[in-house]
Amino acid sequence: MKNKIAIESLSMDLLRVALGYHKGSINRASIFSEESLKRISEIDKNSVKPYFASILEKISSVLLGKNQKQIAEDALMYSTLCKNYSKKFLN
Repeated sequence: MKNKIAIESLSMDLLRVALGYHKGSINRASIFSEESLKRISEIDKNSVKPYFASILEKISSVLLGKNQKQIAEDALMYSTLCKNYSKKFLN
C-alpha cells in the first residue's frame, strides 16, 4: 500500500513537472522535480517489477538533465507509466 501511494504521488509530481515546463513556470517545475526525486527514494524497489525499477532509475537521470523541453516530454511519459503501473499491479 505504501508503494501504491508513493507511485501515484510520483505520477502527479511528474505531471506537474511537465505542466510547469510547458507553461514556462521553471521554479514550479524545479520544485516538483525535487519532490519527484524524494518520491522515488520512498519506493521499495525490491517489491516492484524489475522493469519498473529500471524506469524509476531513468526518471532520476531525466529530471537532472538540462534540456527543459525534453524533461517536460519525458516527465509526461513517465507520469503515465507510473499511473498505469499503479492501476494494473498495485490494486
